[in-house]
Amino acid sequence: MKHAHHHHHERRARLIAEMRARSGGGIAAIPTAPEALRNADTHYPYRPDSHFYYLAGFPEPEAVVILIAGTEAGDSRQILFCRDKNPEREIWDGFRYGPDAAREIFGFDEAHPISELAVKLADETCDRPALYTPLGLYPDWDLTVTATLNEVRNRVRTGVAAPEAVVDVRAAVAAMRLIKDAEEVNLLRRAAEISSGAHRRAMARTRPGWFEYQVEAELAHEFLRLGAQAVAYPSIVASGPNACVLHYRENDRQTQATDLLLIDAGCEYQGYASDITRTFPVGGRFSGAQKAVYELVLAAQLACIEAIRPGKAFHDYHQVAERVLAQGLIDLKLCEGSLDAVLESGTYKQFYMHRAGHWLGLDVHDVGLYRVDGESRLLEPGMALTVEPGCYIRPADRVPEEFWDIGVRIEDDVLVTAEGSENLTAATPKSLSDVEAACER
Repeated sequence: MKHAHHHHHERRARLIAEMRARSGGGIAAIPTAPEALRNADTHYPYRPDSHFYYLAGFPEPEAVVILIAGTEAGDSRQILFCRDKNPEREIWDGFRYGPDAAREIFGFDEAHPISELAVKLADETCDRPALYTPLGLYPDWDLTVTATLNEVRNRVRTGVAAPEAVVDVRAAVAAMRLIKDAEEVNLLRRAAEISSGAHRRAMARTRPGWFEYQVEAELAHEFLRLGAQAVAYPSIVASGPNACVLHYRENDRQTQATDLLLIDAGCEYQGYASDITRTFPVGGRFSGAQKAVYELVLAAQLACIEAIRPGKAFHDYHQVAERVLAQGLIDLKLCEGSLDAVLESGTYKQFYMHRAGHWLGLDVHDVGLYRVDGESRLLEPGMALTVEPGCYIRPADRVPEEFWDIGVRIEDDVLVTAEGSENLTAATPKSLSDVEAACER
């Protein structure tokens, strides 16, 4: 059983090595997320904390990972605290691993009931140079941390030393999460496959007169049918003028045959996010103005993907998006002046006001720095990111009416590889002819 979670064991070992390098040892304590009430006694579907899940792979609430880095290289321990087995509660709420099975299955050296955390955490924190833990993330956890430190300080006159440093562990874990290992790439790839199928289904089934939520139901059907337990973020199904709202959530408008439908939707598969946007004509055919805007956004998106490879700065593809879109907006007479003048003045931002993408992983807007020491981060193999330029044309003076309420975004999930990049969502129709073919009734 143990080798099923060897990658989690390995990640914990890497964090222990990081603590040893940074502080000459220490203790890390990383809690999972608390359960959240939706109303009365009903909880939201439970989602573990991403940092915790990355290190533990353990799905239950009320759990904490403790990692101990001794001063000697071999001297380390990986400990899990979790809920005890409880036949009475399991009748009501379902299976619990309990410490014994959890230790075995998730590859820990020790596991203990969560009820013993306070006492054992204080004992283990004594004489450690540093305590690594998330600070200011969960109020109850902050209380646990301060109580632990105070308990250890109370023992100082018995000859015990308290940690001199309390370090927010999230920066170290985020740096690890930025580069995906083989297991993570497999999960991202599966999430991308499922979401790609959901977008294809939406294109094939949507009919003029459907409400946006009926399209959302087609997406949800495909996500669940293929084993994704949740969406990575609330699905955006934005028809006509709604496509010009970047995070449109109502999904309650009735679609018209002349609308474009912008769908930004992705499932979460075993914790990993996908994030795809496609824009297609509800009636199955792009009109002249719609076609012109679509072709522009597609050209920008393809140029962006081309700009992604190891050694390139993260911000390079954003500048590519701005240049292609600004030039296209000049050609469509929506912006005035030379390309340099339009880029300099930022007039294009009336129609394109967001970045061309973000990191992707356990969180849809995944952790990891975009700048290091003021310089744009260089891309490395194993980084995963979205590529999503767009163009949103709201009714305005000096905007010809044929362009009003056209919103187009095209988004893929891209993995940086040693050779360049791999588009994980390439199976989703994207060229004008492929999109119109996918909408064939």
